[in-house]
Amino acid sequence: MNYDEHVLAGILTYPIAILILSSLNFYLGLPLDVTFLAMALGYVFYVIGSDLPDMDHPEALIHRTTKPFVSVAFGISAFRNLGHHLILTSYPVVNLALAWFVAALVAVVAWNLFKVLMPNHRGVVHSSVFAAVYALLAFTIVRFGFNMAPGEALFVAFASFLGYNLHLLLDGSFRSAR
Repeated sequence: MNYDEHVLAGILTYPIAILILSSLNFYLGLPLDVTFLAMALGYVFYVIGSDLPDMDHPEALIHRTTKPFVSVAFGISAFRNLGHHLILTSYPVVNLALAWFVAALVAVVAWNLFKVLMPNHRGVVHSSVFAAVYALLAFTIVRFGFNMAPGEALFVAFASFLGYNLHLLLDGSFRSAR
């Protein structure tokens, strides 16, 4: 399957994920808050997850999108954590620019590390273990980045996990059909 097919499958199958997650909440009492915001962000993470395993393929659109996103995130993190400590001149404007220059260098290092550390296509990134890593990352982003309630963040994490595994399921189905 290609990018369009994986993403469209994610878009079209999200109602099934809603059914599964709502059932887990209603029938098994899992502490999932099925709010509009949780479902909306869950949709985003589910659809992204439906193609995310292909980030290990250098020609894949998701790879070319993920690499700059990760690089910039590392640069922003470096600025946030180090920027106010960088006082090299008595000019605040120059110090600000220098702090962003250091952040940009961190982003470039992250860019190159992404290329080096990314495994071969259909390696570890194409696994349910990595789906769990993605779910944990989604939980952390929405819980602490968006200040969502724990139950809402848990809903998004489960949706992320399901979307990621959708990709693996589709790859396995189409590979065995050949």
